Amino acid sequence: MTADVRPLVVLAGPIHPDGRAVLERDARVVVCDDDTEAGLARAAAEAQGILFRIKPRCTERLMAACPRLRVVGRHGVGLDTVDVPAATRLGVAVVHAPGSNSQAVAEHALMLMLACVKHTREVDRATRAGDWGARRGSNTELAGKTLGVVGVGNIGRRVAKLAGAFGMRVLGYDKYVPDDEVRRRGAEPVGSLEALLPRVDVLTCHTPLTPETAHMIDAQTLARLKPGAIFINTSRGGVQDERALFEALTRGHLGAAGLDVWEEEPVPRDNPLLNLDTVVCSSHVAGVTVEAIRQMAVQVAGEMARVLRGERPDVLVNPEVWPRLGRR
Repeated sequence: MTADVRPLVVLAGPIHPDGRAVLERDARVVVCDDDTEAGLARAAAEAQGILFRIKPRCTERLMAACPRLRVVGRHGVGLDTVDVPAATRLGVAVVHAPGSNSQAVAEHALMLMLACVKHTREVDRATRAGDWGARRGSNTELAGKTLGVVGVGNIGRRVAKLAGAFGMRVLGYDKYVPDDEVRRRGAEPVGSLEALLPRVDVLTCHTPLTPETAHMIDAQTLARLKPGAIFINTSRGGVQDERALFEALTRGHLGAAGLDVWEEEPVPRDNPLLNLDTVVCSSHVAGVTVEAIRQMAVQVAGEMARVLRGERPDVLVNPEVWPRLGRR
């Protein structure tokens, strides 16, 4: 019986069958059910590829423990759990699935906005209790309001389009996107976050978590918003200072917040934001739809398969590794 000499890819948890099928055309695929770093390192000791999901993080120690490793994939968009500089030093390609869940996250951001302006939590609870007077006449509309989009990328541009369809005026701040491109993406460009804040009724964040964006939404930022403004975050929890958010909400300066992401996840049950009726919560599920889960898996699997075949992937996070990696 002929041994299977195809490269080995280890999945840090199951993925959509269509994504697994893409990998299995070029590789042997096994799933590691141990979500610890040590467990995955053992399972992937001879692997040429590892596909990371939520846990564990892709650390230098883990990659170094897998000497045959050529490529790591991130099942999703964000790279804050991947040590990209370490991968580059080790000559390992990093790929992910940008845009795969953009529509899902954009829709979720609009859902949170609507839930805030329509007081959905309170009305739902009151209706179930037989109270037909709750919030009657106090709901507002998105139409005519000004939305500030921080980060006008794959998700931000979709949010701008959806908000425009609701009749909102959309302003956008993104220091990495030229003004003419921001306009093409459906928003009026604003030159700085400080200039954007006092002009908006709703602020929504769609940035990666980097040293530059960590705690970008802090007490000083929130103070620049209009009284009664709404804050939405479907990006990363580290972008927001939750203590500052709580204080702005309890003082009444901030009217409401819709949060899908948290500084600590899962969010502790004693987080005071969970006790506020002015906060609409979800559990980092904005990008988790049937359609997005399939697209993430198929997209990142295709990128990994290209590397394993010796082909340059379409989206290579650390292109400086390719001259070395392409010759292996």
